[in-house]
Amino acid sequence: MNRLKAKSEAGAIVIRRHRGHGKEMAPKTRSAPGLPTRKQILDFIANSPVPAGKREIAREFGLKGQEKIQLKALLKDMAEEGLIDGKRTAFHKMGGLPKVTVLRIVDIDEGEAIAVPDTWQPEDATPPPRIRLVEKGRSALKMGDRVLSRTEETNTGWRAWPMKKLALRSEQMLGVVEIDGGGKPWLAPVDKRIRHSSPISDLGGAEKGELVLAEPVGRSARASVKVTQVLGEPLAPKAFSLIAIHKHGIPNHFTQETLDEAERVAKIPLSLDKREDLRHLPIVAIDPSDARDHDDAIWAEPDGEGGFRALVAIADVSFYVRPGGEIDREARRRGNSVYFPDRVVPMLPEILSADVCSLRSGEDRAAMACHMHIDGAGRVVEWRFTRAIVRIDEVIAYEDAQARIDEGSAADNLKHLWECWKALAEARHKRDPLELELPERRVKLDEQGRITEIAVRERLDAHRVVEDFMIAANVAAAKALEAKVAPVVYRVHETPSREKLVALKDYLATFGKKLALGQVITPGLFNRMLKDISDEAEKALIMEAVLRSQTQAYYGPRNEGHFGLALGSYAHFTSPIRRYADLLVHRALVDAYGLEQPKPQGDIPATSGLSERDREDLGRITEVISAAERRAMEAERDTIDRYVAAWLSSRVGDVFDTRITGVQKFGFFATIIGLGGDGLVPVSTLGDERFAYDEKSQVLEGEQTGTSYAMGQILRLRLAEANPLTGALKFELEEGGSGQIEQRGRPMPLKKRGKHFAGKRGRPNNIRHQGRKKR
Repeated sequence: MNRLKAKSEAGAIVIRRHRGHGKEMAPKTRSAPGLPTRKQILDFIANSPVPAGKREIAREFGLKGQEKIQLKALLKDMAEEGLIDGKRTAFHKMGGLPKVTVLRIVDIDEGEAIAVPDTWQPEDATPPPRIRLVEKGRSALKMGDRVLSRTEETNTGWRAWPMKKLALRSEQMLGVVEIDGGGKPWLAPVDKRIRHSSPISDLGGAEKGELVLAEPVGRSARASVKVTQVLGEPLAPKAFSLIAIHKHGIPNHFTQETLDEAERVAKIPLSLDKREDLRHLPIVAIDPSDARDHDDAIWAEPDGEGGFRALVAIADVSFYVRPGGEIDREARRRGNSVYFPDRVVPMLPEILSADVCSLRSGEDRAAMACHMHIDGAGRVVEWRFTRAIVRIDEVIAYEDAQARIDEGSAADNLKHLWECWKALAEARHKRDPLELELPERRVKLDEQGRITEIAVRERLDAHRVVEDFMIAANVAAAKALEAKVAPVVYRVHETPSREKLVALKDYLATFGKKLALGQVITPGLFNRMLKDISDEAEKALIMEAVLRSQTQAYYGPRNEGHFGLALGSYAHFTSPIRRYADLLVHRALVDAYGLEQPKPQGDIPATSGLSERDREDLGRITEVISAAERRAMEAERDTIDRYVAAWLSSRVGDVFDTRITGVQKFGFFATIIGLGGDGLVPVSTLGDERFAYDEKSQVLEGEQTGTSYAMGQILRLRLAEANPLTGALKFELEEGGSGQIEQRGRPMPLKKRGKHFAGKRGRPNNIRHQGRKKR
């Protein structure tokens, strides 16, 4: 006979059959005198302005003594029946949320933060609710932030009010599985900033040498980790970009809803209704040879009066990506496309980014056209914006365009572009923007994803031609919106802060150079300073220092100018396929100049201009896309570092010409000239001599010999380590030497400045720190 268990708790009799044997009887319930009903309890929990626990429920219904004991049993039954969830200090409806809980920001929708519960483990595995955060004033909340919040369920969904921003949890750890001599598994991190491995308590099917994602088990610093996902071979082709994607949390999968919407909008027909027909113009797109998408194309011809009529045609992404849709939400979340040597993580689905929106040659494409009249001095004296249909005459690689010009075989349309550019270049020269030599590393891969070459990308006039046309169009877009007093997403690069200028002034003084802070600081001031330096080593030192003094560019709704380009108004208009900021500028132009198109058929939103929320909260949106840009830059740089380390891993022991890029009290960093990849030379490897660090001049100097190591100095260094997983390099001096092959331009030895040094031999922790204290 099946055993039955009968229990009477809190006046409720429930008959249950053990372990699922036999037919389960329906529960019968009655409420004891004085006790609230289940519905009354659920209503109170739902409407209570504070977290409703056992104490609050008892107080609400006036329960005392034995009734409190009965309430405890009743709440336990309700939890077992799936009516409520939580602990005795705070209950909530099953499938709902606690009144106060920790949320994690996962999206920014129309300028409003969207969150999900930080921990979500419902019994039926339903997806977590999406909660809109109600915030007062401007907020710095961004994707990934954790916020303690008060929640409320309304007729239109969940809302939450932030109470406190919490520290981020490093739940996801990326690393490689290693097995020690005792057979114990460890997670070796791929982030070079993390120096210690973590013990693995649960391999999750992973094997030695595999790249995995893991999360901590426990909260202590020495807690073990468990593997949550196996990613495969860490040194396989295309693994380095995958590491960066996971490390930086870059969204790289489109939802099916987004892809379905992309398929629908890609079929919107083009027509000449309210569009200018520019298909007769021989417009060309000049791009990298390996470009995956083509945002922009250019054309120019002489105006017969010493000037030029010019056109910059930009992909009309706003025609296809409308505010409020799934594609728009995903594009804002991504902020921009991320470019790796082996792949692109696009801002838009491929059917748009690489096909319908991309300005392919010989095909009709929707474009936003910036018409400019440029005079003989390179000044843009007139401009206008239209929506157009274009048919690109040719897509040309930079190298091919340059070769045609150099060989004299270029067609008239290319010749006219170069002639117009010379005028633009003359105007640029008079404007005197900041001119810093910032080499770009390029990684070439074969079809299998293996490295064939890493080199500094050559800077051609063809690059400058396109760049100056784009700058002119960006300025025109900003001024066009200002003329209509319309919202503008500015590209802002502020003047260096006084604190950074004081630090630069102190550093330049070590070279006997002066920087008067009382004068107006302009880019031309730095240009003249660098132009007057003939010694290349010293010039590299000053250039590094000037670069460090600059602020980071960002997007914002307030115009603070662009210091580096020496421009008063500047907006990004020319790359809407890969930058959300440009898409917002396009939408603003649509509104300001009446460029709206007829409403497409179907459920596609009618407007291709700015939404009301975009207008009301551009500050929040620009913060989000600025953060996404920084994330992309870090991911791209990390990936290049890993490729460089992989390229050099077979050359450990070789000696390279390097330049010092940073000096600290524990050693200095150097990069291989012509290749890149920063590596550390620890001070402990510089021999038995005692070294002292001067913070102002950023120099390490030996007390006995006066040998010094300073920013920009060229050295011969031996490659000691190259770790492809972390991208870290380590150098050492050649045996029996200081490594110095060039001493010109280095700061005066510290001894000659009257400094006194002491310190323990070979111990970087005991180097005396000269200069100003850190504040």
